Amino acid sequence: MWGIISQKGLGQSLQHLRPSASAGRGFASATKGMMVREALNSALDEEMSADPKVFLMGEEVGEYQGAYKVSKGLLDKYGPERVVDTPITENSNFMLMTEELSPPAPPFSLSRGPNGVAAGVGAQHSQCYAAWYASCPGLKVLSPYSSEDSRGLLKAAIRDPDPVVFLENELLYGESFPVSDEVLDSSFCLPIGKAKIEREGKDVTITAFSKMVGYALKAAGTLEKEGISAEVINLRSIRPLDRATINSSVRKTNRLVTVEEGFPQHGVGAEICTSVVEDSFGYLDAPVERISGADVPMPYAANLERIAVPQVEDIVRAAKRACYRSVPMAATA
Repeated sequence: MWGIISQKGLGQSLQHLRPSASAGRGFASATKGMMVREALNSALDEEMSADPKVFLMGEEVGEYQGAYKVSKGLLDKYGPERVVDTPITENSNFMLMTEELSPPAPPFSLSRGPNGVAAGVGAQHSQCYAAWYASCPGLKVLSPYSSEDSRGLLKAAIRDPDPVVFLENELLYGESFPVSDEVLDSSFCLPIGKAKIEREGKDVTITAFSKMVGYALKAAGTLEKEGISAEVINLRSIRPLDRATINSSVRKTNRLVTVEEGFPQHGVGAEICTSVVEDSFGYLDAPVERISGADVPMPYAANLERIAVPQVEDIVRAAKRACYRSVPMAATA
């Protein structure tokens, strides 16, 4: 289900495809709803149209139009020379992807596909590997949440000269998000390595990426009803990590909760905690809270799966602990 997008040779300079200076501007006016799969599809289409050296290969990306219909219509438009179906041999395709992205990687290599917790597919298809990829020197690792993220970051990833791993979430493909006219413009592109503050707050910082951003925003809404103002940061980029935005927020709120679906040990949250301890330790008024998936292979049973995955109420409890607004567990024993 993973797809590899690459450039055929170095060719001419791609400076004309670089993100414009307006990429960091806010997008205030929402004009329509766009599903994540539509945002990804439109980004692929526009980049393939803009540069004939861009091609797509992977399982089911052509005739089947993508397992999640992200590559819908691309085979008909660009033909089998640029949209290539690989055999359904996941081990071989994984090795190909690994070789493509391993230094020295071919120029302009991008590997994209589903990542993170799915639903009812057990330990074989329900893990977050963001931390695994982010531990590799030379790789850039992106993980979008919204349609704006998906469209802008995928364009940036295709244009970037370095190898990029683009981690989508299976449960977000069918989600619709409001987008502005600027996001729909063919020149739209987001900067790699820059997080987005989805919601401003003053009492506690919550960092998240991919589907967990939605959970963090829901938790922030619940916390607001209890008088706690939470600032939610959508990481967007796992490597490079926007340490400046994270630390600036923590220096304002003096508290930090990290949220991720991945395993707790050596996770993305652990790296964020390290950054804050190194750069902003003196600003912390409470211990850092980490919310992650359980340290077990993903269960198949729905009731066990829910326990193994972070929930909105877990984030709420962690934020309240950081704000000293909850009774310690030891006191209730």
